[in-house]
Amino acid sequence: MHVVISGSSGLIGGALAASLLDDGHRVTRLVRREPRSRDDGSAEARWDPQAGLLDPAVLEGADAVVGLAGAGVGDRRWTQAYKRQIRDSRVLGTTALATAITACEKPPPVFVSGSAVGYYGETGTAEVDESGAPGRDFLAGVCQAWESAAQGAGAVGTRVVNTRFGIVVSPRGGAMGRLLPLARAGLGGRLGSGDQYWSHISLTDAVRALRHIVATDGITGPVNMTSPHPATNRDVTAAVGRALHRPTVFAVPGFALRLVLGEFADGILMSQRVVPGALQASGFTFEHPTIDAALASAVGREGVG
Repeated sequence: MHVVISGSSGLIGGALAASLLDDGHRVTRLVRREPRSRDDGSAEARWDPQAGLLDPAVLEGADAVVGLAGAGVGDRRWTQAYKRQIRDSRVLGTTALATAITACEKPPPVFVSGSAVGYYGETGTAEVDESGAPGRDFLAGVCQAWESAAQGAGAVGTRVVNTRFGIVVSPRGGAMGRLLPLARAGLGGRLGSGDQYWSHISLTDAVRALRHIVATDGITGPVNMTSPHPATNRDVTAAVGRALHRPTVFAVPGFALRLVLGEFADGILMSQRVVPGALQASGFTFEHPTIDAALASAVGREGVG
């Protein structure tokens, strides 16, 4: 296959590119700088997502386009300017991909576009599959606009899939990339009450699920990229302690998180019990269906920085 990926420098995009290359597939990485040769055998092509510029020839005849680019949600405190960057980096980039797909003489048959379980907002203790209603907070609005931007690719018959990611369990980045080193140092503990559900997926299963989606013609629309067994923050904390053989006695109250992180803290304290209805209905099986299995994979295979 030939797969074009935006966001290939990120945690998920990088792992997906490596997996495809290992199996002998062609990968083109979209970059904002001048393209250069790479030792891993992948190609690079320049785009400007903010300006909506992408030569359709880059996508012409590709077997799949996977859009995973976006400013890190937890990278900075949420000023109004950074909130615009979070939204624009997703919506404008996705619009550029969808527009280029529609301009192809031979459009890619599938466009897999990123999204997040933030789409649902607060769900409490109720299990939510892809039929769940959208939330009303900032991240929910971003996800709705992000998914809407991808739909234009469907005008030329391209299959459009919106992948709603939960927390990706890996020490290489994301939320777990910050929490695992702290826990290893003996500073792990629950956040807030600890009763909020965190929907998660191992990095291995995230990549496997993306490849499954690309290869499965019947999958379309929203797909929850989460394990079938969401865990509370308290349970995640305990599992981290077991995986690292470290105490997890510290606790950070909600007000302290809000003082340090501002509005972003609400996302950490929010309960989202999201289950992968579409993936399971399509026959996908998880290598790491529980938080313990996901953490064992992360600690054992990837190491903890």
